[in-house]
Amino acid sequence: MYFAALLARTEDGWEASDTELDDVETLSDLADLAREASPDEDTVLVLIEQEDAWFGVVRIDGEEDPRIYVSDAAAAARSSYGEILLTDELLGKEPGDDDATDLESLDLDGTEDGEDEDEDDGAEDGGSAEAVPHGPVGDTEILDDLGVTVKELKALSTDALTEIAESLGASEVLETVR
Repeated sequence: MYFAALLARTEDGWEASDTELDDVETLSDLADLAREASPDEDTVLVLIEQEDAWFGVVRIDGEEDPRIYVSDAAAAARSSYGEILLTDELLGKEPGDDDATDLESLDLDGTEDGEDEDEDDGAEDGGSAEAVPHGPVGDTEILDDLGVTVKELKALSTDALTEIAESLGASEVLETVR
């Protein structure tokens, strides 16, 4: 079960709206959706949570690139919504690293077809497991200027979005869309 909401900072405080991510396929789509929530180019936070498994925060400040924090990259990688957030840049991979991994798993050493097939499968599985770390990834200072320190962000767990909203003074507006 997922929950996703937009928190847009306005002159009057925070405004919340729940959001459907069914039509969102990329981080760019998500950023565009967030920018639509704030015509004045104020700060918008996209909060995504999957039942006690992981949460993510995407921060959009006007036309700047999105800033992202994901509490558990390995758990998020198993989620279609998490995959949107886990960009190559966030995971510290260079564009095209996937191609190099794929080439390594191919049988290019001159052996006959079918030889060492089991070893290739193991290398492929190990490569993908190493690509996505367990634990948090991203901008740990994403909410620092809004009152949630790095230490507090990393300590959040089961009810993270509610705790973030409380720190921002937006818990009531978030609960209206929950």
